[in-house]
Amino acid sequence: MNDSLLDAAPGFDQPIAVLKHCHGRIRKQLSTLERLLAHLPEHGADEQARQAAAAVLKYFEKAAHLHHDDEEQDLIPMLRAVAQGEDAATLQGLAPTILQDHKEMDAIWQDLHEQLTAIAEGSAATLSSPGVQRFVQRYTAHMEREESTMAPMAMRLFSSEQMARLGAAMGRRRGIEVGNGAPAVAAPAIGDAVAGLRKDYGQASLNDDDVLDDPIAQFTHWFEQALKAEVNEPNAMNVATVDADGRPSSRIVLVKQFDARGFTWYTNYDSRKAQELRANPHAALLFFWSELERQVRIEGRVETTSTEESDKYFHSRPLKSRLSAIASRQSAPIANRADLERNYEAVAAQAGETPPRPANWGGFRLVPERIEFWQGRRSRFHDRIVYTRQEDGSWTRERLQP
Repeated sequence: MNDSLLDAAPGFDQPIAVLKHCHGRIRKQLSTLERLLAHLPEHGADEQARQAAAAVLKYFEKAAHLHHDDEEQDLIPMLRAVAQGEDAATLQGLAPTILQDHKEMDAIWQDLHEQLTAIAEGSAATLSSPGVQRFVQRYTAHMEREESTMAPMAMRLFSSEQMARLGAAMGRRRGIEVGNGAPAVAAPAIGDAVAGLRKDYGQASLNDDDVLDDPIAQFTHWFEQALKAEVNEPNAMNVATVDADGRPSSRIVLVKQFDARGFTWYTNYDSRKAQELRANPHAALLFFWSELERQVRIEGRVETTSTEESDKYFHSRPLKSRLSAIASRQSAPIANRADLERNYEAVAAQAGETPPRPANWGGFRLVPERIEFWQGRRSRFHDRIVYTRQEDGSWTRERLQP
């Protein structure tokens, strides 16, 4: 990936980091709730409102309760067992407040739940402003209390063994077994556990009348909706390539431009994916927007971008990203991280503020030949509509069975 890593959630070997990550997700949903409140008077329960309501419902109906259970059943009892002196006094005053917050937030949520359900179903467009404000204010103050006091106390007081025990308990609550400080892994009965993992989709549908004639215009429409829904890295896409022996490989990169010409990303021309594209200039892209229960699959031939395009994008990047592109022989082995850092420092010392683009760094553009739009539906009866480019450049469209 060129500029940033995906915002991956920490593993349960870092239980306090998991709790803080949950707070980040909660803040995101609270922001969506506030925007929905402002959106409804003007637009009613339109598609954006229904999607936003469904996203908030999905999070607070399950994930938020697990988070509360983590605190009530594990974190607070463990802190009470080890806190002494001022810590014990602080916890004695704080813990009842945390538990009362949970009860009051649940009570406010019950009213909001009914309203959001009606909005998600499109049968109503009313959301209580005082209820939303109380919910947001209470949750925000609650998280600030935990982050300023309880989380630092746990980081300071818990041993590595206690952290492991906390993480294991949190993992088990979610059907995951964690051991020896390792990232979350499947429980011993992995076959049964994985086979039982499923989520029933139902936020939206994709009818033939819903899609545009031009697949690029349709992709643009969905991409804009992903941005508005604050999907995590909506520009992240999986790029799958095949080497000269027919062996596939894939990785996540960031699309930097899409238009009628195709989908563009930038990389080192000596990287593994670049070598594979030289051997077989065809690839497949996949965008997966889980928050909207959507994916887009794109297949086609790949070409390099022009020198002018590569120069323009390279010089638009932050300086440190440009220096990294120069310093790294992407995909080539290196002895250790220290050597990599020394390479970077050597380049930074010589390059100045406007380093030229390396000749072995630039863009690839996939020219699409097939684009499929997939919308998750209940009971795995998904909607799939595929566009296929014809020899004259026009597109045909048809529905596929799920």
